[in-house]
Amino acid sequence: MSAELRELRHSSSSSIGSRPSSSPRKHPQQNDDVSPLISTDNEEDVRYPRDNRPFYWHHLFYEDPRTSSTSPTKLSLVLIIALVVAAFVSVSSLISRLNAPYLCKKDGITLHCPRVKETPSLWENPHAAFTSWKPCAERRSNGMSDIPGENETNGYIFIHAEGGLNQQRIAICNAVAVAKILNATLILPVLKQDQIWKDQTKFEDIFDVDHFIDYLKDDVPIVRDIPEWFSDKTELFSSIRRTVKNIPKYAPAQFYIDNVLPRIKEKKIMALKPFVDRLGYDNVPQEINRLRCRVNYHALKFLPEIDQMADLLASRMRNRTTSNPYMALHLRFEKGMVGLSFCDFVGTRDEKAKMAEYRKKEWPRRYKACSTKPTL
Repeated sequence: MSAELRELRHSSSSSIGSRPSSSPRKHPQQNDDVSPLISTDNEEDVRYPRDNRPFYWHHLFYEDPRTSSTSPTKLSLVLIIALVVAAFVSVSSLISRLNAPYLCKKDGITLHCPRVKETPSLWENPHAAFTSWKPCAERRSNGMSDIPGENETNGYIFIHAEGGLNQQRIAICNAVAVAKILNATLILPVLKQDQIWKDQTKFEDIFDVDHFIDYLKDDVPIVRDIPEWFSDKTELFSSIRRTVKNIPKYAPAQFYIDNVLPRIKEKKIMALKPFVDRLGYDNVPQEINRLRCRVNYHALKFLPEIDQMADLLASRMRNRTTSNPYMALHLRFEKGMVGLSFCDFVGTRDEKAKMAEYRKKEWPRRYKACSTKPTL
């Protein structure tokens, strides 16, 4: 039985080994590593030579799954489209610049510029429909107390408005605000004469004094000059007893009530100096800031001749086609600014020595503090 079983197993294995396979027979010339079901050559290579293939537009936008890299033709077309778009944008920008209203043409020394018409809506309030919006200078019925009577004032305050015109306006606005805080009477501020320019301009040479006093009559009492009962007027300008110093910059309203008001009640007339930026903005009542707005935009009114000159200059600048070229000059680099900045400047030894003497005289504390440090 064992011999017959072995013979039967041998015959079965032989028949399985000789059974024909169902897979296709390999071509004798075909490589064994390549599958017979996938063609190794592109069908287009068979129908068309590689140099004479037809061009199909859809090949630029759809990738051929049979290729693993992007077609060079597609990259070229993308680059061409990008260059065309960039050129179009550049040409459009150039045309808009050539047609710009601010572009002027020069004819010799004459500059011809097109007249620019301002949009009417430029100065319109976009929130005009909202009735809750009110001008900052408008008085509030529930604001601070009204003007005190002649015998109810706590005293008189006097200030020097220093700096340029802008700094002087700020000082005047702050002086009115401080007078309101202290319930005091304000003596008409004096514009400090600049030692460099030797300017003799007074308050009444620039602003309308009558309008200034009348407009603020419901807020602060203002007098043109020092009261007659105060005989020694020079004492107000020079005496330390009549001067409140060491007021910090951007001081709160409470500082004036605690430190300045007692001295005004005692002396009746006091000068506040220096008075550059000596009142804060965020640490005072809102009605005080509204009062500042009323002073700056309504009470401080230029004299008619200054308004006429300003209108003339503005019209010349707007109608540039009928006028000669103009130049605006801001004299910033002058002795006062150079001295105040304590910065070094390009000058001779003699000029620097004179500047050092000027700084030592005008700002002795700063000069002493900066003399031990290198100049910038």
